[in-house]
Amino acid sequence: MRYCVVGCGFSGAVLARHLARKGHKVLLIDERNHLGGNCHTYRDANTGIMVHQYGPHIFHTGDRRTWDYVRQFGNFYPYVNRVKAISGGRVYTLPINLLTINQFFGQTLNPHEARQFITEKADRNIVSPRNFEEQALSMIGPELYHAFFYGYTCKQWGVQPSELPASILKRLPVRFNYDDNYFNHPYQGIPENGYTAIIENIINIENIEIKLKTSFEDIDEDFSHVFYTGPIDRYFNFRLGRLGYRTLSFERFEGDGDYQGTAVMNYCDEDVPYTRISEHKHFAPWEQEKFSRTVCFREFSRLAGPDDAPYYPIRLAGEKRLLNDYIALARSTRGVSFLGRLGTYRYLDMDVTITEALAACDRMDTLLSTQQELPPFFTDPV
Repeated sequence: MRYCVVGCGFSGAVLARHLARKGHKVLLIDERNHLGGNCHTYRDANTGIMVHQYGPHIFHTGDRRTWDYVRQFGNFYPYVNRVKAISGGRVYTLPINLLTINQFFGQTLNPHEARQFITEKADRNIVSPRNFEEQALSMIGPELYHAFFYGYTCKQWGVQPSELPASILKRLPVRFNYDDNYFNHPYQGIPENGYTAIIENIINIENIEIKLKTSFEDIDEDFSHVFYTGPIDRYFNFRLGRLGYRTLSFERFEGDGDYQGTAVMNYCDEDVPYTRISEHKHFAPWEQEKFSRTVCFREFSRLAGPDDAPYYPIRLAGEKRLLNDYIALARSTRGVSFLGRLGTYRYLDMDVTITEALAACDRMDTLLSTQQELPPFFTDPV
């Protein structure tokens, strides 16, 4: 049996390896000229720095199986994501924690005092937040909301925060201690040789044929099954319309020494056109001192056009209606399964894509062993 896996990111790589290990022939394709999808990393020719081509990626997970899986294919160094932010001409630490609160309000509050202080700031009239803005106001009040979230969110999503679902903000922690680790997960790190090397090692196995610079639309072959990790609307040639995405543009610049002293600096003010600057040698602290030069990227968010790489599913009301129509179409289509961020039109971190791909492999084994049909979705996209 020969299968086609569309997309050489983590979802596609995990699926392709599993199928190949089971003795199946696999064609793994990607229209880009490299492996890794949006996680692609490379050694910069000018400076030697490991660059995250499509923006910074920090691996973090609470799932031990996923953590053990990726570490089979490369060494991960511990890495704690400590984000800084500029708001109103001052530098703060994110996520909002006790230091941020004391800095911003000029206080010396202890955890209990800070919790009470923010409770008094929060809008207690908002019992059931209907959108992002109401969620923020009910959690932290107007001052912190406008300082750290309003302008950044307008730039990142291109709409007023009142138009976004409340669920987006629920991912962002507020802490009443001095912990500035951006993530709560117990397992966090960055691969020593970059993410592309991890992908290369995952698919370094017999029975996998790799074709880069190859679109699925250009393949004229019948397969036992297709595992599609590209945009679900594209698979159907956008026949129902285009789903909305945000995309990113990057403005690269170099310099001598250390530009900003940290890996990520958010720019929260609405009048600054970019959302953040990332300095890539800080994502590899084990080697950063050997580089005399530095590579930085200003990051701009905008609505994705037909020729842009899709990054973030918008999932507003109109997109959700259209997504439901595509889901119904997918459920009536045989011979293809949709996976990953683009295939299920969901915001997924790297670890979740791997966790879901491994779970799909488990279920696939059961179904194939009993000659049952593979489902259009291994995870409910709704």
